[in-house]
Amino acid sequence: MLVSVTERTREIGIRKAVGATRRAILQQFLVESTVLTGSGGLVGVAIGIALSTTAAAVLPRAVPDFPPPVVSPGSVVLSLSVSLLIGLVAGGYPANRAARLRPIEALRHR
Repeated sequence: MLVSVTERTREIGIRKAVGATRRAILQQFLVESTVLTGSGGLVGVAIGIALSTTAAAVLPRAVPDFPPPVVSPGSVVLSLSVSLLIGLVAGGYPANRAARLRPIEALRHR
């Protein structure tokens, strides 16, 4: 997100020059980071469930005493919550920094 904010500094300057509020810019970057990390979390959960399902089918045949893996709903909720929390924290700093830029400084940025 820090790289995204740095690359889009001119866009932020234009938005601020046209009248965007600090809250609108902050909200934009927080929503972006939350959507990105949330979708990454969903992909991770899907891969984890797929691997667990595959392991549940293969491992008991290969190792008879091996208990089948189980995916609990609590672990899915926890992993998605951690993913979203990381997105909010990782997006919060760049979003706050972007929202505090003065329009003229942002427009000068290359």
